[in-house]
Amino acid sequence: MKLIRWGNPGREKTGVIIDDIRYDTSAFGEEYNEQFFENDGLARLEDFLSANQGKLPQVADSERLGSPIARPSKILCIGLNYADHARETNATVPAEPVLFMKSTTALVGPNDDVIIPRDSVKTDWEVELAVVIGKKASYVEEADALNYVAGYVLHNDVSEREFQIERGGTWDKGKGCDTFAPMGPFVATPDELGDINNLRLWLKVNGKTMQDGNTSNFIFNVPFVIAYVSKFMTLLPGDIISTGTPAGVGLGFKPPFYLNPGDVMELGIDGLGESKQVVKAYAKN
Repeated sequence: MKLIRWGNPGREKTGVIIDDIRYDTSAFGEEYNEQFFENDGLARLEDFLSANQGKLPQVADSERLGSPIARPSKILCIGLNYADHARETNATVPAEPVLFMKSTTALVGPNDDVIIPRDSVKTDWEVELAVVIGKKASYVEEADALNYVAGYVLHNDVSEREFQIERGGTWDKGKGCDTFAPMGPFVATPDELGDINNLRLWLKVNGKTMQDGNTSNFIFNVPFVIAYVSKFMTLLPGDIISTGTPAGVGLGFKPPFYLNPGDVMELGIDGLGESKQVVKAYAKN
């Protein structure tokens, strides 16, 4: 199953994609949120789709897509999870996963604009595979970890490197700016994908390929990451874990270069579709 949310920001309706056609599931009456996943929502939605086959209205391709998950309790990220990315940023390959949080207010749709924050000079890109948690998880065993996954989603972990690295404290201040978490176009349930540890992921800026990697190069794979994070905090249904980015970020170039207003990012992952964001300058409302 492929889950979407569509419509104007803050007023999104739910939907699904079947055979590349978008359908409105707002008659199902539930958001794609913690309560949905916690209460066996995927199975109930599947029953709803079977009972309403041929009856659901289509969603026009012109409709905006929002984040396919309503605002989760937390967005967790794994840093330096590809050895090539660690090398390009002159970082030591970590012995344990580097864990940080991304503000839930950074969450936007897959094709929404990315806004360069006020006073930013080093806004950067990061294509990532993100995991959506399907049930409450605490002290999960690695061998059982994939049973806690509701699905997977494409994520651009947009980052402000000066805020992240040069301003003291933790990475979070460079990761949680508004619009810094474009998510989607859809959440794919695990049966929609092949080997999650062998997915190509890529990102272009202004048509030029910057990142072209594969999840086979994870330092810490998805089951390990889920089990690891669950040792430090309870994961709730709908929570998102973003699993890191391969080489090719702006910080890694010599000399580094970063996003400017008017730039266009395009990115994708095998089986998880593509997204596109136009970069714009901050402007006070």
